[in-house]
Amino acid sequence: MRLDPVLTIAGSDSSGGAGIQADLKTITMLRCYGMSAVTALTAQNTVGVSAIYPIPADFLTAQLKAVCEDIRPAAVKIGMVYDVPQIAAIAAVIRHYALSAVVVDPVMLSTSGDALMQQRAVSALETELFPLAQLITPNLPEAERLCGRSITDKAQMAAAAQTLSEKYQTAVLLKSGHRVGDCDDLLYMQRKSIWMPGKRCETPHTHGTGCTLSSAIVSFLARGFELEGSVRQAKKYVTQAISAGLALGHGHGPIAHNFAIIDEKRKG
Repeated sequence: MRLDPVLTIAGSDSSGGAGIQADLKTITMLRCYGMSAVTALTAQNTVGVSAIYPIPADFLTAQLKAVCEDIRPAAVKIGMVYDVPQIAAIAAVIRHYALSAVVVDPVMLSTSGDALMQQRAVSALETELFPLAQLITPNLPEAERLCGRSITDKAQMAAAAQTLSEKYQTAVLLKSGHRVGDCDDLLYMQRKSIWMPGKRCETPHTHGTGCTLSSAIVSFLARGFELEGSVRQAKKYVTQAISAGLALGHGHGPIAHNFAIIDEKRKG
């Protein structure tokens, strides 16, 4: 038996809804083999982040090399990175091993609004990691920061996605989950805009949706899907996980990554 290996490089979420934990759940549910390199330990739950313990860059490098020299990943997701040395270490490993199918989710804030990376690391993220990515997946607040302007409607989304794609020479998935109204996301690739329709689920329990979406995309890429197909399938998976109606915690609760297993048990 063979499973396509997928590497996630991200922070740990002690409550299990986002970060490494969400990624590994997603990768497993999408029939791939999950591997990880932890960038930071966080003390967090559905209410917020109370502490962050960043992993030293040399130890992060050791994790990455241990994975790449034994089980070469077919695709790589990069989520939370805390500081400039970590970013430099990740970029060096990607270049050294010529890793492909890299998706960068520029995680700047948690769902509860807590900062997850140092301010000065944003520029390093742009110059070191974005150029190595096949796709970046900013949400609207992240895109606004990267573009330096507000984004309030679909025309502005399209303009921002094009700007980011041309600036970083990569495909861009601009997520509209923070916008009032629909949940239509925009994939900009090969100089064209592709709208990904979505239906808003009225629930506060959306912790880790961005992490889940990006790890789902790399899972489908690892399995051989083209980029557009990977995004469509990933978006469908996330919508189903939200729609399952999991309700845990006192704040923004996690989504049901294992909804397929839950449905099977209910039917049984």
